[in-house]
Amino acid sequence: MTRNGLLVRLHGALRRFARTDDGNVLATFAIALIPMLGATGVAIDYSRASAAQTAMQAAADATALMISKNATSDTASTVQTSATNIFNSLFSRPDTRNVQVTGTYTSDKGSTVVVGATAAYQTMFMGILGFKRVPLAVSATTSFGNSRLRVALVLDNTGSMADSGKISALKTATNNLLTQLKNAATTNGDVYVSIIPFVKDVNMDASNYVASWIDWTDWDEANGSCSKNASTASSCAQKNGTWTPANHNTWNGCVVDRGDSTQPNSANYDTNITAPTTTITATLWAAEQYASCPHAALGLSYDWSGMTTLVNNMTPNGTTNQAIGLAAGWMSLVGGGPFTAPAMDPNYTYQQVIILLTDGLNTQDRWYTSQNSIDARESMTCANIKAAGVVLYTIQVDTDGSPTSTLLRDCATDSTKFFLLKSANEIVTTFSTIATNLSKLRIAK
Repeated sequence: MTRNGLLVRLHGALRRFARTDDGNVLATFAIALIPMLGATGVAIDYSRASAAQTAMQAAADATALMISKNATSDTASTVQTSATNIFNSLFSRPDTRNVQVTGTYTSDKGSTVVVGATAAYQTMFMGILGFKRVPLAVSATTSFGNSRLRVALVLDNTGSMADSGKISALKTATNNLLTQLKNAATTNGDVYVSIIPFVKDVNMDASNYVASWIDWTDWDEANGSCSKNASTASSCAQKNGTWTPANHNTWNGCVVDRGDSTQPNSANYDTNITAPTTTITATLWAAEQYASCPHAALGLSYDWSGMTTLVNNMTPNGTTNQAIGLAAGWMSLVGGGPFTAPAMDPNYTYQQVIILLTDGLNTQDRWYTSQNSIDARESMTCANIKAAGVVLYTIQVDTDGSPTSTLLRDCATDSTKFFLLKSANEIVTTFSTIATNLSKLRIAK
């Protein structure tokens, strides 16, 4: 019988006693004393039973979390034995009897550990009314595989990263982060990562030279040969020469910001993830033969070995355009153009994250060499990313005493996701902190 049921029965007994009018005063008092003591005892026992149940719930929650660390590789009997042993080590009350614990692990639509416990609270006073025990029951669930993670690493590969050991620290930190994220995955596909090295441009892989998402207008203008010794198609035309564009298979893979040739497009394609379409040239990634082209970007993947190779091959060179790296990183999470994002399974919840690390101020993009102008484009991109629900971490590596970047600070999802680092070594610890936060298990129920 539940505690509420006991109270109902006691209340009924008191009402029946109140309606009785025979017997002398002493007898009446003696009879009344029993329910009075019973009422006091019920309150005491009820409080103690509630405390026991609260302690049971806390023990069940902790047990479920502990079991989840090894549940994916444990047998069913091991999970059960672990649940019993861990729970009993956490819950020990002399006023409870017949403690029974169950522990189960399931991997259907995510990994879930369920710990249940029952016991009987031994009453101290309610036995007067015939109730010697109060049944207790709790349950705790830890779900750690029904949430999936997609992370875009947007990494500064500009020339200044060669200073103060920054590029070396970035490689170490990124490889450590990849290891942590790999270990957080129960099965392939639980965690996907994209890597976007950026400078003024982003490299979308030269092997894609036949792709429809590339705008060749500016590239064809600047790359080719003229019969009259001119370096561009327009200057060749002025000399009445014949311009022969270079073969597109000689492209080195670099692209600049999406938009019009001389200015950002009014639809702001450089700040959003509108899919590239051949009917709107400004949506395409514009090819450029940039001499300081970084390593090719990698879309969402769980090829951990391939990612490690990419990271180890990063080389610092070129000028800074954080905005294009950020835009490419965002598109890598949702797909479009150069990137293919695996479909999301409706049986899972997804968290999308961008981690942007840079050591410098913006210096050049497709249209500007003014920092304020480039920052304004990036600020729009940041606002759009946060409005889409993507978590944005920003990391400023400042080894030369530069002021805190207001742009990066404001771009972060919140103040806890902006990091100002004063040494290269802090890159390693910061990436470790972020990876740990992303990998945490959560009590679901």
